Amino acid sequence: MMNEQAKTPLLEVRDLKVDFSVLRGFTRTSIQAVRGVSFTLERGGILGIVGESGSGKSVSTQAIPALLPKSAAVAGSIRYEGTELTGLDAAALREYRGRKIGMIFQEPGRSYDPLQNMAAVFFETFRNRDPKISREESDEKAAALLLETGLERGRERLVNFPHQFSGGQLQRIGIALALAQGCELLIADEPTTALDVTIQKQIVNLLKTLRRRRSLSVIFISHDIDLVADISDRIMVMYGGLVMESAEARTIAAHPLHPYTRALLAASPRFGSHYSRERLVSIPGKVTDPSNPEPGCPFVPRCPEAGPECGAGIPPLGAVNRENGPAINREVRCVHINAQDYYGEARHGGH
Repeated sequence: MMNEQAKTPLLEVRDLKVDFSVLRGFTRTSIQAVRGVSFTLERGGILGIVGESGSGKSVSTQAIPALLPKSAAVAGSIRYEGTELTGLDAAALREYRGRKIGMIFQEPGRSYDPLQNMAAVFFETFRNRDPKISREESDEKAAALLLETGLERGRERLVNFPHQFSGGQLQRIGIALALAQGCELLIADEPTTALDVTIQKQIVNLLKTLRRRRSLSVIFISHDIDLVADISDRIMVMYGGLVMESAEARTIAAHPLHPYTRALLAASPRFGSHYSRERLVSIPGKVTDPSNPEPGCPFVPRCPEAGPECGAGIPPLGAVNRENGPAINREVRCVHINAQDYYGEARHGGH
């Protein structure tokens, strides 16, 4: 039984599609937020998802514990430890939300009730798993979790309210609350966006430590491809509700293949650069409209290498392998990519 569990991925998402029905004036419009996303996350692994706003990152991950609004129509398969989650009723989903799958968000201050101190927040969280827990037991466990997540004097700080903590401290508390119910998968939806770079690094290092110490699996979402590459084992680049490229983090950082991936990396500021000497690189144009997506590759209007063949239909997400070497687990959605590009020998080169 244990061997079978070890072979089963923690999370398998297959051909996930999410549409929203919204009212624009007097007309119902379908918003195609996610258009067939697939990925696998092994136990103890960290998957990074990167892309601009509107690319479908958050919607894809919020569909996992079924946190999307009623206006969302979800299709495809989401299997957690081999169990299909799509279609489960609310009572069955409660066994996964929080207890197995935790979430933290950007702007952590908005995740808390301003009228509850942290002792009350943790007590409510612990009671969800153990209704008979005492307040004293709750405070002891909360203090231990706060210490584990790097918040000093945790027991003393339980009397404090959300406004008495910094953004970085609130994010640590959010991680502690996710661990309070023993979650195995933590979905971190842009958890460092509202934090300064020093605190960003501390939160990333904390997640790395928890991954080693607890075998915690993480899905880390961000606009910052360099930050995602620092923490992730594997990166999935999304645009227009589609996966454009997927590979090991170090592979994408060293040899980005898809024009969109290369554009994201080129737009990242480099250490030592200065606005007085060089302009920051930006991606021209605007993000695709999910209510009226392009008939072909969604990046066509912004892609410097696009040709007529790119608009003929959505390119398949194809595997890229070394021509004369071992197979690699890499996929790219582009009609211009071939196996030689992996070496950085073709016109795409490296970064």
